[in-house]
Amino acid sequence: MSTQTSTPAPAGKTGFQLPKWAGSFGFQIIAALIVGLGLGLLAKYTGSTKEAPNGLGATLQTIGSSYVSLLQTAVVPLIFTAVVSSISNLRAVSNAAKLAWNTLLWFAITSLIAVLIGIGLGVLLQPGANTGITQEAKYAGKSGDWWSFLIGLFPKNFLGLGASSTVTESANAATTVSTSVSFNVLQILVIAIAVGVAALKVGKAAEPFLNLNASALAVIQKVLWWIIRIAPIGTVGLIGNAVAVYGWDTIGALGKFTFAIYVGLALVLFVVYPVLVRTHGLSVRQYFSGVWPAVQLAFVSRSSIGTLPLTQRVTERSLGVPRAYASFAVPLGATTKMDGCAAIYPAISAIFVAQFFGIQLDFTQYVLIALVSVLGSAATAGTTGAVVMLTLTLSTLGLPLAGVGLLLAIDPILDMGRTAVNVAGQALVPTIVAKRQGILNEALYNAPRNGDPFNDEAGDPFSDDDAGTAAVDPSAAAAAAAPAAPREERELADAKA
Repeated sequence: MSTQTSTPAPAGKTGFQLPKWAGSFGFQIIAALIVGLGLGLLAKYTGSTKEAPNGLGATLQTIGSSYVSLLQTAVVPLIFTAVVSSISNLRAVSNAAKLAWNTLLWFAITSLIAVLIGIGLGVLLQPGANTGITQEAKYAGKSGDWWSFLIGLFPKNFLGLGASSTVTESANAATTVSTSVSFNVLQILVIAIAVGVAALKVGKAAEPFLNLNASALAVIQKVLWWIIRIAPIGTVGLIGNAVAVYGWDTIGALGKFTFAIYVGLALVLFVVYPVLVRTHGLSVRQYFSGVWPAVQLAFVSRSSIGTLPLTQRVTERSLGVPRAYASFAVPLGATTKMDGCAAIYPAISAIFVAQFFGIQLDFTQYVLIALVSVLGSAATAGTTGAVVMLTLTLSTLGLPLAGVGLLLAIDPILDMGRTAVNVAGQALVPTIVAKRQGILNEALYNAPRNGDPFNDEAGDPFSDDDAGTAAVDPSAAAAAAAPAAPREERELADAKA
């Protein structure tokens, strides 16, 4: 009689286990989107409204707003330390001035392409014609103009912070004073640039300060990694609240406008960017698999600054951009590179407002839309500030600001797509410039990602291991970690061959 021997289960492998892909960041975000959509619809159809949310609606709203607050808490120290560090890191780049100029040039080129697509869609689709909306919505919020934009560049204090107080009186004559603190991203950026340049000019005496700043940046980024890692929880609240408050009814009233915006965003993200990637001899698939974790987080957080640590991480470790350059280009892009918020959106929106009020735009005004979008994108300043950019465009063209009120109802729905495109462009331009300058680590860019860009072992964007985020096979690790040869050396080798 034969006996059977059973092979013991490996240690730590007993019981039911989730597939490896189920623990990846990408899967968690997608699952959270689905759960948030379902809970949002449930809250809406059980009577939750923006003015009077029910229990589920209030819970979703609290979760979403709390997560955004966590991201915004780290904005001020992150921008300051990241920009100062990025400027100091330019010391390690031999052609720093050329890289900076090329970065700004490609920011402008891609923004111009995006705004031309927006103008074309606005003229073709006529989003402001026959909307069926008869009541004119008024807008009394913050508006932008060129003079205020220029004045706003000058800091009022070292931290670029401001405070405002609101006095309210209740029915029993009790007076309540509430104070809120705000920050100006542009002013913080100006301060950080000035401090960073000054530190470079001081030289050796500034080394302790730069070391302290680098340590502070590392600590802030670690805290942000923790916040980013709980993004699936925030996603449930953000998406759920958006659906519960705005639903499909509000979108339907401006359906043609919403459609035009998302068509424009899709054309930029899935046509223009791939064409630019392919034109520079790079793999489109590798670009998307590398940048997608940051695009997903941007979609749900609606903040380029909040996504900045992840954008920089994937730009360096998945797309192969040298850290010394990426640490300059990505933070700069997070505050000034806005193809979604500052190109597609204001172009289509301005045309919408003109069509809605029956105003005929001439060629000069279309040129102004393009100029405002290319030159004024810093007005969005990396936060959910596309409305300010829109008012800047409308005031420049002399169009009624009342049109902004018509679009505010669906702004959060649009802002998700806009921010995703912003972040994709913020990673694209450093990759293109690095490729053109011969400093891109193409072995790292082309490293296999095993079909899953979110694989925890091969491509976890939150790993502390510098070699881990490239999502490489063990056989490719050595090649992926090797720095790219300078362009001159490669051209000499090609000539010899």
